[in-house]
Amino acid sequence: MTDEKSPTWERELLQKWVTEINKEAKSERRWRYALRLVRSLSVLVFFSAFWFMTKGAGEAPWADAEKLDPHVAYIRIQGEITTGALTDSDHLIKSIKGAFQNPKAKAIILRINSPGGSPVHSGRIYDEIEKLKAQINKPIYTVIDEMCASGGYYIASATDEIYADKASIVGSIGVITSGFGFTGLMEKLGVERRAITAGANKALLDPFSPLTPEIENFWRNVLATTHQQFIASVKKGRGDRLTENTDVFSGLMWTGEQALELGLVDGLGSMEFVAQEKVGIENLVDYTPTQDIIRRLTQRAQVEVSAFLSPKHEVAVY
Repeated sequence: MTDEKSPTWERELLQKWVTEINKEAKSERRWRYALRLVRSLSVLVFFSAFWFMTKGAGEAPWADAEKLDPHVAYIRIQGEITTGALTDSDHLIKSIKGAFQNPKAKAIILRINSPGGSPVHSGRIYDEIEKLKAQINKPIYTVIDEMCASGGYYIASATDEIYADKASIVGSIGVITSGFGFTGLMEKLGVERRAITAGANKALLDPFSPLTPEIENFWRNVLATTHQQFIASVKKGRGDRLTENTDVFSGLMWTGEQALELGLVDGLGSMEFVAQEKVGIENLVDYTPTQDIIRRLTQRAQVEVSAFLSPKHEVAVY
C-alpha cells in the first residue's frame, strides 16, 4: 500500500504545472500593468502637449494690462463676417472693448481683409464702436489689406480714419441675397414638390416653387431697407468726406487709390505707417480674438450642419 504523504510522479508533475501557470499569470499581469502604464503615460503626454500648444488660446492680451508697455492695439478681421467665426460680433466686440478700456492701449487699429458678410454682425460691431467712441476718448483707425468690401467696409466706416494700399479693393456698398430655382428641372424629371404650410408666404423663396412678381417685389423692398441702413451708417461715419457720387452706394468696388478720390478712405498706408505717423507709437500688440482648436471646430461644425439641414436664403452685405 502506497503512503499518501510520499510524493508521487503525478503530484510532482501537477506541482510543476501549477508553478508554471502561476509564473505565466504573474508575467501576464506584469505586461498588462506595463501596457496600461504606457497607455496612461501616452494619454498624459498627448494632452500635456495639446495643452502646451493651445495654452493661452482665448486669453485676452489686455488681461494683464499693468504688464504691458504703452502700445497700439490691433485687431485682425480676416475672412467672411459670419456666425461662429472669429469675425462675428460676439468675438470682435470683446476685443474692441478690451482695447478701448485698456489704458496702456493708446490707439486701436482694425486690420481688415474681408469680402463682407452678415449685416447683423457688421451692424452690431459698428454700433459698439460708436458707443465706445462716445464713452472713451481714444482714436480708432482702419487699415485695409487686400479687401474691405461690404460688411467689412460697414465696420470700417465707424472708425475715425481709414487707410488702404493703392491696390486694395474697397467698397461694394450694397445688399444681395441669392439662390437657385429648380422648377423647370423638376418638371422634366417628373418630380412633384409637396410643401404644406400654415401661412400663405411661409415658403417664401422656396427654390422648388416659382418666383412670382409679388414675392420678388416684396423681397426687393426688404433688401432695399437693409441697403438704406447700410448707406445711412456709412454716411454717418464718413460725413462730408464722401464725394457726391451715386455710384458710391451702387455696389461697385474700387482700388485704394480710386477710393481715396471718392472719400471712402483717408489715405494710403500700412498698419506700421498709421502706428508711427498717426499715433507716434511703434509698439503693436495683437488683440485679435482666438479660440482653442476643439471649441472652434465644434462650433464651426454645428454651423455647417445647421446650414445643411436647414437651407435658407441669407441676406449678406456683399
